[in-house]
Amino acid sequence: MKVTILGGSGFIGRHLCAALRARGDAVTAASLRDPDAAAHACEDADAVVNLAGEKVAQRWTKRTKERIRASRVDEPRALIARLRTSASPPKAYISASAIGYYGTSEEATFVESSQAGDDFLAGVCVEWEREAAQASAFGARVACVRTGLALGTDGGVLASLLPIFRRGAGGIVASGRQWMSWAHVDDVVGIYLATLDGREGVFNASAPHPVRNAEFTQKLAQRLNRPAVLPVPTIALQLLLGEGAEMAAKGQRVLPERTLASGYAFKFATLDEALADLLR
Repeated sequence: MKVTILGGSGFIGRHLCAALRARGDAVTAASLRDPDAAAHACEDADAVVNLAGEKVAQRWTKRTKERIRASRVDEPRALIARLRTSASPPKAYISASAIGYYGTSEEATFVESSQAGDDFLAGVCVEWEREAAQASAFGARVACVRTGLALGTDGGVLASLLPIFRRGAGGIVASGRQWMSWAHVDDVVGIYLATLDGREGVFNASAPHPVRNAEFTQKLAQRLNRPAVLPVPTIALQLLLGEGAEMAAKGQRVLPERTLASGYAFKFATLDEALADLLR
């Protein structure tokens, strides 16, 4: 299979490129920032995976929010417009999305069929997936992968937390009641591979057993044999992330209902299994 990866230099992109090459697929990496070059790289491909996007985990200013939206909405729109006029467009278009689609809640449970939330990130995800769906206009099979907190030691939230926890400076965030819908990076990659191999529609890339922040904190500290007694108050999140603090302080409980129904079997279904593998 010939696969073009947009955003292949990122955390998930690096793992996906390696997995594709390991199974014998031909992989081309390209940037979405130049829509003409990206479209050229996508021509004649069996599939395109769009992982490109401005980092969400940063302080949300007006300018930052504009960049987040442009990278997920405007740039894919420009790419797909070019591919619609191509003589040899890709046969499948797989787009990243995020569980931020559902908004935040400390009590609700969300699955792929749940309605979108009404905050900024939810709105971006709705538009992001709407643009991806336009690839069907040139005959492509379309899938969107709503990714949770991808866990790995070389990127994502866990890599950021490890130095803090290893110093014994970790602790719960805000109330500690907010849900963390996580997935081992190998399972995130596995879900992408499954969509590349023929699935379409929306799939949650989050493990079947999400945990609250307090439980995540406890299990990570125990695995590292370190204390975790220094809480991160909500005001600190607000200073660090601005409006984005609400996402970290509330979270969302997301289950991979359609992902499991499609036949995908998680390698790491529980947090204990994931941490044991990543921190062995």
